Amino acid sequence: MGVGRFVYTPILPLMHTQAGLSSAAGANLATANYIGYLVGALMGIAMPALVRSPAVLRGSLIVLTGSLVAMPATHSVTVWIVLRLLAGLTSALIFVVAVSSVLSHLRDHPAHLPGWAFGGVGAGIALSGLLVLVLRSVADWRAAWWASAGLAAVFAAVSWNLRPEDTPASEAGSTTGPARQGPRPHRWFTALFAAYTLEGIGYIVAGTFLVAAIEQSSPGWAGSGAWVLVGLAAVPSSALWARLGRRWSRPDLLCAALVIQAVGIALPALIGGVTAALISALLFGATFLGVSTIALAAGTHLQFPRSVALLTAGYSVGQILGPLVVTPLLHHGYHQALILAALVVLAAAGAAAVLRIGFPHHMAVVRSTVPGRRSAPTETRPLRTDRP
Repeated sequence: MGVGRFVYTPILPLMHTQAGLSSAAGANLATANYIGYLVGALMGIAMPALVRSPAVLRGSLIVLTGSLVAMPATHSVTVWIVLRLLAGLTSALIFVVAVSSVLSHLRDHPAHLPGWAFGGVGAGIALSGLLVLVLRSVADWRAAWWASAGLAAVFAAVSWNLRPEDTPASEAGSTTGPARQGPRPHRWFTALFAAYTLEGIGYIVAGTFLVAAIEQSSPGWAGSGAWVLVGLAAVPSSALWARLGRRWSRPDLLCAALVIQAVGIALPALIGGVTAALISALLFGATFLGVSTIALAAGTHLQFPRSVALLTAGYSVGQILGPLVVTPLLHHGYHQALILAALVVLAAAGAAAVLRIGFPHHMAVVRSTVPGRRSAPTETRPLRTDRP
């Protein structure tokens, strides 16, 4: 997924200069990818059986890899839009299947293990970014797409036998009858949903245009090099944020991660230069997967029905809105778009700060194993931040 979904970012500047792709068309391709991602997330909500299907996982791996192979076969923006839409849809299905599998099979393991699994996205970003960095001086944009398809095929083969979850996530901790007592999670989930949706808007602007923005004011290698650093920083980020959760609550960590990310997004626009670009990449890479890990874990802790699917859908809507919101600013370059994205992420941090107010670190659940019979309420353990 890290290759198939995010390699577009370092290839985008090459497509601008070598394939004649305009800034507006580049934003449209990004939007198509995010629309596909939303469709895939909604499919996971509407058809939970997809999350448990090895055939869906394997078919998605094939289609995602095939979409990369087909990109250099045409100069049609319309075909590119369709291909990026398919890449988004299959990326979402891969994400839902993989995350559901990880959270299901590693439920009783330390949180750093699922964290390292999330880091696979960062590894894909780093390796594909390094690939483009090497190829940009010896080949063209077509070779970059073909090489990334080969890299994706390798990872698809390695992940071919991933075992999906055994039980739908929506059934985990399910109860019969009115089985939940204690604090109602709606108001906290609303704040979490708002924060994660705003994060989708701000993060995706940087995730799409960061390389192009850096290359406007730095040497050509700096943009691709920064993207490699984004991936490298992302690999351990989820596991590290999970370890920090042993001392701080999830709302506190979410707020901190969003503020750090906002600073990282704004740096290339406010300062410029190679040093600022590399610091920006480090801060962005260290937080964007961590935010997802923390937010999804918080939603699960609140026991809100289908929290992971709903949060992913809100995140997807934010990703669609992001490029559309900043498209009018792209006529003047990418710096204004990054500043706006940083402000949106700060707004997400504000929503996360609201989440901190009275957050229920202890939840009470009533479980029932016999229809019509309700057992006594049992209080869940205090917020175990060493678990997802």
